Amino acid sequence: MKNSFWSHASPAPDSYSLFRGSFCLSEPGEIEIRAVGSAWYQAWLDGTPLLEGPLRFALERPEYQSVRISLDAGRHVLAFHAHHTGVETRILKDTPPFVWCEVLSGRHQVPVEWKSRLLESQTSQVRRINPQLGWVEWRDTRKEPEGWERLEFDDADWGAPVHDASPLPEPVAADLDPVQTFPHRLTCLAEGPLAATFGYAADEPAHAFFVRDRVCRDLPASGVWRLYDLGRVRLGRPAFSLDLPEGTIVEFALAEYLTDGRVSPFINLSAGASCNVDRFVARGGKQTFATLTPKGGRFLEVHILNAREGAAFLEEKFLERGYHAPSEADFRCGDPLLEKIWHVGIETYRACAEDALTDNPTRERGQWVGDVASVGMEIAASGYHDLRLCKRALIQSALCAREDGLVAGLSPGGCGYLPTYAFQWAVAVMNHLRHTGDKALLAELWEPALRNMAAIRAFWRSDGLHNVAGWNFVDWGYKAEDGPVDTACNLHYLWSLRSMSEWAKALGKDTATWDDPSRELAELLKKRIAAKMAAGGWDAVGYHCSALAMRLGLIGDEAGCLDYLAAHIDNCFPNDLSAPRNDDPAGYTRRLITPYFAHYVMPLFIDRGRMDFVLGQFRRCWGDFMLGNGRTTWIEVFDTRWSHCHQWAGCPTWLLSRYVLGLHPAFGEESGLFDLRLEPGSLPQASGRLPHPQGGWIDVSWQRGKTGLSYNLSTPNPIRVRVRGEEPFTVSDTKSLAL
Repeated sequence: MKNSFWSHASPAPDSYSLFRGSFCLSEPGEIEIRAVGSAWYQAWLDGTPLLEGPLRFALERPEYQSVRISLDAGRHVLAFHAHHTGVETRILKDTPPFVWCEVLSGRHQVPVEWKSRLLESQTSQVRRINPQLGWVEWRDTRKEPEGWERLEFDDADWGAPVHDASPLPEPVAADLDPVQTFPHRLTCLAEGPLAATFGYAADEPAHAFFVRDRVCRDLPASGVWRLYDLGRVRLGRPAFSLDLPEGTIVEFALAEYLTDGRVSPFINLSAGASCNVDRFVARGGKQTFATLTPKGGRFLEVHILNAREGAAFLEEKFLERGYHAPSEADFRCGDPLLEKIWHVGIETYRACAEDALTDNPTRERGQWVGDVASVGMEIAASGYHDLRLCKRALIQSALCAREDGLVAGLSPGGCGYLPTYAFQWAVAVMNHLRHTGDKALLAELWEPALRNMAAIRAFWRSDGLHNVAGWNFVDWGYKAEDGPVDTACNLHYLWSLRSMSEWAKALGKDTATWDDPSRELAELLKKRIAAKMAAGGWDAVGYHCSALAMRLGLIGDEAGCLDYLAAHIDNCFPNDLSAPRNDDPAGYTRRLITPYFAHYVMPLFIDRGRMDFVLGQFRRCWGDFMLGNGRTTWIEVFDTRWSHCHQWAGCPTWLLSRYVLGLHPAFGEESGLFDLRLEPGSLPQASGRLPHPQGGWIDVSWQRGKTGLSYNLSTPNPIRVRVRGEEPFTVSDTKSLAL
């Protein structure tokens, strides 16, 4: 990779380097700065923060971020603070360390003279944050050159970096807007004296933080602590300006919830040791302490140690990292709880949206197809115009395919291969078309789709698809059937075959390749379900298989199936508080429901006139339980011991936006085409806003009257509306309908 560099050859894992790049402009004008790196970095231009990154990428296709800025003529300096993790994470695979940067004026590359220095302030490899993420920061800032990022800093004694440091291909532009920084000024929630109780500090940093004495009745105080509530779980970096004596220790710890009133810096369900703590040693005087790498949590606790002369807090901020600004979409129905549920879904989605749509901002920051392909894309399309995070996830899944062609269920870092997610990937590509009308993506991913389906088809036998090598995830608490054929897995496979047929048709290709095995599999599944019904009724078919089979039109007695699904749901926690809890990812019990699988189940009720049942579930399970104890983002499952910020639990948001406001995108058929399917249950009225595909917002309102329902639309640009399959009509400005 040309224009890539690093401070020196053969660096140790968890090491940091500083880079300064000097360039001159002969005249004022706009320049473009492009950058990518092997791991996390922050960049400044003439001492002003410029960007942070990298945007995660597949090693097969590095992607640079870019920023355009107008500069005066003369000398300018780019400065990079870059990390070499030396380990694979959920975000990026391990690769030799590098920073790549180009400066362009128009089409011409501006020469940049780079200098570098290995940063000696980090005590390397003290602890991983957890097995999914990188390292904690353990920095003695007395060893960091003050003001090194500024234009006027003297770097005469810095050396030249090693050039062409990366063996990766030349980077290409990322099709994303810049990830944003949202500053939040913090107000202290609680504070008090502090004394250490466990040593040495580096032996068990998370434990040492958690067990410090925050009352100091018996021990002499040697510092202070402060606690802050960020309002909801956020990904970002604390940035505290403090006035401290030299040698004072500053530690930041984050958690998604409080444990006995304090931050516990252990990350639950990490599959290994965890430590959500960062540590600094002060150089003395006024100084801003800010971590390099963003981390997740809702509650921030700060410990100041060895500050017997006192500590002055000058400014307390949290710099949130996020792709989306607050949404201008809206939902109102006169029920404050449903309105709050809708809003929490949008905000949980925002909390999980950075350079990728991730599962969770604290534990993993992983890009899973199951999170993107299901709830994530639907919430994105209900609240925002920009679905490029979803598009990029589908592309990176294909780039990171297994050797046999199976697309990755987790990518681009620490890739995982889940056949059920490979099935959902094909479905998601067609859903992306429905929401965007983007047929170019169909053409781009067609060959990877063929390889994906070929990898799956290799496991086809006369009795159905046998268990494909990989983790066949259906839902938490789902137990795969004994034997080589799993019904739920085959139902997902059928869904993908039908999606491939639609895909081929959209590209003008023959669909027989997909239609024939689809019909064959559908008949096999009907017989398999019938045999289960004969043996033990709906209980023998099971919750997940019954729902997926109905979604695919394989159930004759739909009313009976819905009654069974409703009874099952009501028999599970949190509807029945005495029911078993989903307390273990490896556990199994038939009496379980999850917010994730509700994405598949609830539309079955809504489409068949049972919206009031669904609204009742939203109020009880999401409202009364999930929002209990002041929670402001969705829990991963209906149990508080899992992640407290998981956007895949947010199906109420998109279901309320689509079914209660009534507009369902059909952009794959025609640009700006919506199907009007209103399913409000017994709600008396509703209003809200949905994104217009060309920009701006569509305002919807309706209310019941004595003679029927009055439905009103207002749109900034024309849309086409189809009611009950009739010929679409155009709405250019406003329109009122009697329904």
